[in-house]
Amino acid sequence: MPKNDASDQFQTFTLSNASGMKVKITPVGGHIMSIQLPDKNGNLTDVVLGYDSAKDYIGGKGFYGSTVGRFGNRIAKGKFTLDGKEYQLALNNGVNTLHGGPGGFHNVIWNGKEVATYEGKGIELNVLQQRRREGYPGNLNAKVVFSLSDSNELKIQYEATTDKATVINLTNHSYFNLSGEGSGDILNEEIMINADKFLPVDTTLIPLGEPRPVKGTPFDFTTPHKIGERINANDDQINAGGKVGAGYDHCFVLNKKEGSELSLAAKVFDPASGRKMEVWTTEPGVQFYTGNFLSGTPGKGGKPYNRRGAFCLETEHFPDSPNRPEYPTTTLKPGDTYKSTTVYKFIF
Repeated sequence: MPKNDASDQFQTFTLSNASGMKVKITPVGGHIMSIQLPDKNGNLTDVVLGYDSAKDYIGGKGFYGSTVGRFGNRIAKGKFTLDGKEYQLALNNGVNTLHGGPGGFHNVIWNGKEVATYEGKGIELNVLQQRRREGYPGNLNAKVVFSLSDSNELKIQYEATTDKATVINLTNHSYFNLSGEGSGDILNEEIMINADKFLPVDTTLIPLGEPRPVKGTPFDFTTPHKIGERINANDDQINAGGKVGAGYDHCFVLNKKEGSELSLAAKVFDPASGRKMEVWTTEPGVQFYTGNFLSGTPGKGGKPYNRRGAFCLETEHFPDSPNRPEYPTTTLKPGDTYKSTTVYKFIF
């Protein structure tokens, strides 16, 4: 059942289920503030990085648990051409635009309310991003619905419409540590990614071009491997020019039929806590990120969040898609509705 907590200066909601799982969400940036799960001994622990108070998410670092938009991931040099017109976006990641720019969805106040869903009661967030905000064309109406089932499935459903052709790529940027946020690194957690191909990137983390096979590279997670097993591989060990560098920060091309069916993207298992997580999505890709840029910034309870202290599985269309006509399109036109669904399922 959702609970609206008004004790903070900013609004928060809590979803809970019969298994003891609790998810806290704030309309401040559309952030998932916490996900509390029992471990194999029944101990309840928060498994996502973030802050104690909703107000701390405004201007906070790292996109902890944020709803990312208008375009998740990177756009090269912040430029793209649509219907013959070039658009220049705000730059916030060196020479590139990342996660919608500095004024993206993670830094705005959404409207929040409780709603009925198939799983029971949920939380609906709505926002209007006006045309040319961060440089994007068109007024975009976006909606995100969070719901929690008694089978421990956190479902996130996205919808959006526009009054002018634009680009869109929404995702959630939760940082997971299944042993508990701030408890150490995630190198011993085991991951399977349902992808035979990945997108190699340049030094600014923009895709080089066509997807390449993961077989024979440190990107092969078609069978489970510890996250830290090959994370320090050098370039010579990586097939076809891929680059790990500081760690994984790459889009994996999911094995799925053409279309938007909900299908398995990844599984993660933490031997220490016994917790398992599955990710299901209608998206064609998932960005696997290993907290490479976490730098000891304090989080909940003042605990420092250090490098490789969490991982992200950001379901998405591919990075730089507006400049890559060979990638699945991220163009949204007037009269059409953008829809996307992702499910994080927990087993404990």
